[in-house]
Amino acid sequence: MSLRTSLRALAPTGRTLRPLPSLRARYTTAPEQQQQVHKSKPEVETFDKTARPGLYYARPQRERDLPPLQSKWPAVLALGALGVSAWAVFMVFVTNQEKLSSSVMQQIMNTIRESPELRAVIGEAIRPEPVWWLNGDPWISGAIHMPGGNIDLSFRVKGHKGAGTLYFTSIRREKGQPFQILRFKVIADDGTEVNINPTKPS
Repeated sequence: MSLRTSLRALAPTGRTLRPLPSLRARYTTAPEQQQQVHKSKPEVETFDKTARPGLYYARPQRERDLPPLQSKWPAVLALGALGVSAWAVFMVFVTNQEKLSSSVMQQIMNTIRESPELRAVIGEAIRPEPVWWLNGDPWISGAIHMPGGNIDLSFRVKGHKGAGTLYFTSIRREKGQPFQILRFKVIADDGTEVNINPTKPS
């Protein structure tokens, strides 16, 4: 027996019952009603002219120009010159120290300290005169070239009475022969010239 027949039997006489809507019909017709609802399409707007350009803003001007890029070559050259100068000073200092510690220099100093003529002019305690830019060491000019047979030196000496400049020159004419002293003298600051008794350095 169906639901509609049972409801009619339960209803009082003389009344009619309204049939219930079918749930199946509601669910089946809902998608169909959604399909019937169509959204309105947007209207197409066309333009017969080009679009108006946007606002143009002028670029702000700099208050002052940027400084030009400086070349790195001057700095590189300055550093190179400084390095070469430092190396040259170092080599001069080392060469001077080698002359001071040589056996030739020691023999020269022993000879002039024992010279009575020189002690009478510049006094006792004869020693090389130091210079400030060598931190108290004396400056020895010239060269000592023993293998080549050539020695040529000049430097300042001082005693307790005065000072002067010493000159020493010695050569070896042939290999295997002794050195021959050509010049060995001291010229004092007052002009007095003192010849030192030659002593051959070994």
